[in-house]
Amino acid sequence: MTDPRRATPRVDAVLADPRLVGAVERLGPALVRAAVARALDEVRSGRLPAEAAADAAVAVLPASASTLRRVLNATGVIVHTNLGRSALSPAAIAAVSAAAGYTDVEFDLAAGVRARRGAEVLGALRAAVPGAEAVHVVNNNAAALALTVFALAAGREVVVSRGELIEIGDGFRIPELLTAAGAVLREVGTTNRTRLADYTAAIGPQTALVLRLHPSNYRVTGFTAAPTLAELVSLDVPVVYDIGSGLLAPEPLLPDEPDAASALADGAALVTASADKLLGGPQAGLVFGRADLVTRMARHPLARALRVDKLTLAALEATVRGPLPPTTAALRAPVTALRERARRLAAALTDGGVDAEVVDTGSTVGGGGAPGVVLPSVALSLPTAYAALLRQGDPPVVGRVSAGRCLLDLRTVAPQEDEDLLGAVRSAAKQT
Repeated sequence: MTDPRRATPRVDAVLADPRLVGAVERLGPALVRAAVARALDEVRSGRLPAEAAADAAVAVLPASASTLRRVLNATGVIVHTNLGRSALSPAAIAAVSAAAGYTDVEFDLAAGVRARRGAEVLGALRAAVPGAEAVHVVNNNAAALALTVFALAAGREVVVSRGELIEIGDGFRIPELLTAAGAVLREVGTTNRTRLADYTAAIGPQTALVLRLHPSNYRVTGFTAAPTLAELVSLDVPVVYDIGSGLLAPEPLLPDEPDAASALADGAALVTASADKLLGGPQAGLVFGRADLVTRMARHPLARALRVDKLTLAALEATVRGPLPPTTAALRAPVTALRERARRLAAALTDGGVDAEVVDTGSTVGGGGAPGVVLPSVALSLPTAYAALLRQGDPPVVGRVSAGRCLLDLRTVAPQEDEDLLGAVRSAAKQT
């Protein structure tokens, strides 16, 4: 019997296939060689004929050189941290693409000299929040808080309510961040009730600032008390307000969610926020407020370590100046439009024999924003077995399981993704 290994082609012979030559240019040699090696292992084992080696290698090539995959978010959680938080708008994506090569991020083309980094982005943010004397951008909101403490309160006291010393995702605790940044925490009040008198009694010569933290991912209800921001700013010390989820102005659908413009109007010296949550932009931390304080932060040595890159600056500016980002569109999507889409999709699926129903459901903001707020929504309801099949499809679809059914919430699926969603469900149906 002839040993099948004798027919195994040489690696360079397989790599000469035009499809693989093109793949090397697109993906790089390492990924392509790995695919060829897998195919040749199959040939050596006798499971694959030698003439099919190139076809097999092409079949297992990844779509890109990155392992990150596009996912359809059908969970109903608009700002889903595990799925990358906000999806960028087409304008932001185009801006990132344009900025991917050489760019004038720190260069004045007219004068031919170095320019201020990200000046146009800062200008866009100031225009969006006119009450801010100055703006600074760092790589996330935790960095904004850390830089605030390093620049303004290192070795001094930061007064904060015990009810606001929160823990967020992955065990990240605000008190540990503040103390690591050099602050001496002066905790006041209790978990559920803190009064203005508690702050007043705590302020002394070593006080650098009062910090107000929006709880973001939980609510304390019942027997509670807390001074208003307007009351806090009556104290003779700067008040820094971490609003968290990144609204720049009031959102009628979320009347209890704080925003930067209102916080500054109420007298906050600084406001910190995330850019990749309700603002709908890339990951970044935003600082708005008094020019003297923002300048101290921007000139602090740590600011260099926390600065954002050109791609973030490009996406952020396009988000602020450009059209409605997907996050805002999802938040404001009318239930009537969601129901119409759901009925159309369900009809197409049931015609193909899929057990698909239209059900009313509720979506959430996510990302720590608007805790307890449920947005009325509409979902496709499928047998529960579809949940795992859809996650493993191409593109992967992530829904949620409720009451023994797989729900695909259309609030977090953009209308232009409907055909992809339909195709994914049909593919999953073939495996049931």
